[in-house]
Amino acid sequence: MSGLELLRVLLLAAGCFFFAVGTLGLFRLPDTRTRLHALTKVDNLGLGLMVLGLLPGVESVPAGLKLVLIWLVALAAAATAAHLVARAVRVSEGDDDG
Repeated sequence: MSGLELLRVLLLAAGCFFFAVGTLGLFRLPDTRTRLHALTKVDNLGLGLMVLGLLPGVESVPAGLKLVLIWLVALAAAATAAHLVARAVRVSEGDDDG
């Protein structure tokens, strides 16, 4: 196994580890806001590590750019969804200022 292959395996394994930790946080953390924090932060890091692990094996630059674009869209979608869910929780708890 070459150094590049070892690096790819380590990045993919680290990405899977962070996905597992995010899922564990979803089940173990006490309230909605902390669960959102675990999912958005840890899962986005896991996805980023997996994209980095996959990038050296792509056939072309456009394919690599698509992987990076998928990661960026997932970052934006997770942040937006977490904001909307946290806001809905805040309103349902009666903490809304506006």
